[in-house]
Amino acid sequence: MPLQHSKKRKSHHSDDSNAKRTKHSNTRLQKGIDELWSASSKQRSSTPKQSEPFSVKKCIKWFKEFAGNKEQIEPDGVEKLCETCEVEPHDIVMLVLAYHLNAQTMGFFTLKEWTKGMHKLQCDSTVKLQGKLPSLRSSLDEPSLFKSVYRYAFDFLKEPGQRTVDLGTAKAMLDVLLSDRWSLLDKFQNYLDGCKNKVINRDQWNNVLEFSRMIQPDLSNYDMDGAWPVLLDEFVEYIKMHNEML
Repeated sequence: MPLQHSKKRKSHHSDDSNAKRTKHSNTRLQKGIDELWSASSKQRSSTPKQSEPFSVKKCIKWFKEFAGNKEQIEPDGVEKLCETCEVEPHDIVMLVLAYHLNAQTMGFFTLKEWTKGMHKLQCDSTVKLQGKLPSLRSSLDEPSLFKSVYRYAFDFLKEPGQRTVDLGTAKAMLDVLLSDRWSLLDKFQNYLDGCKNKVINRDQWNNVLEFSRMIQPDLSNYDMDGAWPVLLDEFVEYIKMHNEML
C-alpha cells in the first residue's frame, strides 16, 4: 500500500511577515503624509497674508477717530494720531506724511486731504500707517524727494495769505529737516538769533538747502560774488568774523 503523503501545513510565519511589512509600509506612508502636512502648515503660517484692499469707508471712519465731530483733524487730533502711531509730533516722518497728504495748513488735515492722501499710501487704519512709516522715513534718502519735502515745508509753515515765514517757526523746521544733514546748522541758528530779519522768504528758504548741499563746511568754495541771497552772504561773514576771534 503506497504511503500516503501528509498534507503540508500552511505556514503562519509567511502571513505574519506580510502583515508586518504592510503595517510598516502604512506607518511610513502616514509619517510622510504627516510631515508633508506639517511642512505645508508651516509654510502657510510663515507666508504673510496680503493686506486687505483700501476702503474709503474705513478711511473715513478712521479719520473721525481723530477729528471727532469736527470737519477736519485739528492740532489735538494730530497729537492723538502721533500717540497712536507712537511717534513724536516733531518727528520728520510726520512732515513726510503731511507732504503725501498735501496738507495745506500745519496742524490740520481736511477730510479731502486725508482720504486722497491715504488712498495714495493705501492706508485706512493706524496699523497700516504704522507699517508705512519706515518706508516714508527712508524715502528721504532720495535727494530729489527730500528737496520736494523741504520746499513743501515752506508753504506748510506760512500762514494763509502770507509770503514769508516767521523766523522762529523757520528755525524749528530747519532743525527737524537739517539737524542730521548739515554740519553748520548750529552756527546758522546762532546767526539767525542775532539776525535783523524776523521772517524768511521762499528764495532764502530754498537757498539754505542748496547752500547746505553745495558749500564745504570750511566755506572754501563759497563765492561772495555768486547769486546767493544776502542772508547767506552775511552768514558767511558772521562765521569768518567769529573764526578770527578764536
